[in-house]
Amino acid sequence: MTTLTVAAISPVVRIGDVDGNLARLADVIRDAVRRGAGLIVLPELATSGCMFADRDEVLAAALRRDDPRWRLLQDALSESAVAVVGYAEDDDGGPYNTSAALTRDRRLHDYRKAHLWGAEVNLFTPGHEAGAVVDAPFGRLGLAVCYDDEFPEVPRRIALSGADVLALPVAWPAVPRPAGEHPPETIQAMGSARSSRMPIVIADHHGSERGVEWTGGTAVVDGLGWLAAEDERFAMAELDLESLRDKSLPPYNHLFRDRRPELY
Repeated sequence: MTTLTVAAISPVVRIGDVDGNLARLADVIRDAVRRGAGLIVLPELATSGCMFADRDEVLAAALRRDDPRWRLLQDALSESAVAVVGYAEDDDGGPYNTSAALTRDRRLHDYRKAHLWGAEVNLFTPGHEAGAVVDAPFGRLGLAVCYDDEFPEVPRRIALSGADVLALPVAWPAVPRPAGEHPPETIQAMGSARSSRMPIVIADHHGSERGVEWTGGTAVVDGLGWLAAEDERFAMAELDLESLRDKSLPPYNHLFRDRRPELY
């Protein structure tokens, strides 16, 4: 596929309201599919909310991979579309902060967040992959979650593994920044995209949850590192994947072959 229409969406998420959250996620997925999206990215922990009081509350809102309620989201997809959805995963050794990559008929992958932020260390078990790359209907899909992207090695590893685009569900608490500046996490994503010519589709929360104000950083960063779309609720853009697979910088340079890892 040469071009891919992507949508990053921030629906209303209420902590602990798993059935209500799933219904709202299905609604926004259907809407994005109607608009032609082939990749739809939803926020981190979109099925559960984020600001848990303790591990017991996480487990009460967690989903297993074989939960029949996933069908609600998969039925909202077209045959060729992919949705990436953040959720609290109930599994042995968990719970995990996980993102599911779903098609209408399959689970492509469940990626468990490797780098836990703040109080998450008391709530979740860290994953054992530094990001993941899986085959999708449109090409190669990279997966990471929130704080993972703040370690430059992770998006670089994903790009070197052949990802055409990185899906990044996040939950970014708002932090002070100079007037007129983009959120620092957005700037980091722009740098990661530019350094590997790999678009990044970011779905953040908006509003607030239990006193935490969210950044509302939902956006699409194109493969040159520019913001192709930015809106706290719904960001959509068309990406030319084919042109971005070429990492050359004529006449002399190449983004990947110029690397000298023996020096690093």
